[in-house]
Amino acid sequence: MNKIRFNHLLGLEGLSSEVITEILDSAEAFLKVLSRPIPRVPSLRGVTVANLFFESSTRTRISFELAEKRLSADVVNFTASSSSMNKGETILDTARNIEAMKVDVVVIRHFAQGSPHFLADRVNAAVINAGDGSHEHPTQALLDIMTIRRKTGDLKGLKVLILGDIAHSRVARSNIYGLLTMGVNVKICGPSTLIPREIESMGIEVTHDLEEGLDWCDVVNVLRIQLERQNEGLIPSLREYQRSFGLTRNHLERVGGEKIIMHPGPMNRGVEIDSDVADGPGSVILSQVTHGVAVRMAVLYLISGREQSIE
Repeated sequence: MNKIRFNHLLGLEGLSSEVITEILDSAEAFLKVLSRPIPRVPSLRGVTVANLFFESSTRTRISFELAEKRLSADVVNFTASSSSMNKGETILDTARNIEAMKVDVVVIRHFAQGSPHFLADRVNAAVINAGDGSHEHPTQALLDIMTIRRKTGDLKGLKVLILGDIAHSRVARSNIYGLLTMGVNVKICGPSTLIPREIESMGIEVTHDLEEGLDWCDVVNVLRIQLERQNEGLIPSLREYQRSFGLTRNHLERVGGEKIIMHPGPMNRGVEIDSDVADGPGSVILSQVTHGVAVRMAVLYLISGREQSIE
């Protein structure tokens, strides 16, 4: 296999279709590894990975930890609540101390936009962005794209509707960059107060009519309504949001046709998506979780520059 190597994964903006395809193809190979009785390979034996999570996370953190252990890497977990950050240490001090411990790869989630880029400019370790503020979340978008590709067999020309809180969503931004690069048509849907002004300059069509968007698309990726932001008054109420933009079985039946239903999690059931849709026949939400481990294994493997076989 010809490996396309890259030094960091900071976002999908500007990433070529060749690199994205290499990651997806490698993830397919690792998906086979995960189905084995002993789902482990020695590909990153001797590589040390530090997980720096300055912001709460469950799915992404566990997914990265599993990916690292399945690759036989040495793993160091760091959380801001139990670190010297509470004593005034800066993110750069923390990173340099971790690098002095001869860490090879740093996975970082941080509430400040641009933190992974700041880190990548100042340390020798490879840096993987696990989410920075409302900017990007590249591995989530990669696992979303992998899920779509596995379900449909091809990406080019597909129509994907991204539904919900676009303004605060790093998942939406990374998906938009990645999907457009792979030849997918993208439309977004949500209340005008949750749509960033610059979105149309990216060539993305916007609709505020859910059924119009559903009638157009092959795939709908439902984003979480960020309840912690509701004191900003951007929507009248959760009930009003659910009435206009919550994905229900009735909406899907009115437009007809089979839709692939996605959600990055965690879900607010009964708000942005009803349970009978999330758990219904069109849902690939649990597949996204499985693909997340395979995608993160692929990114870690490719970014490490190791020559060990995936097998």
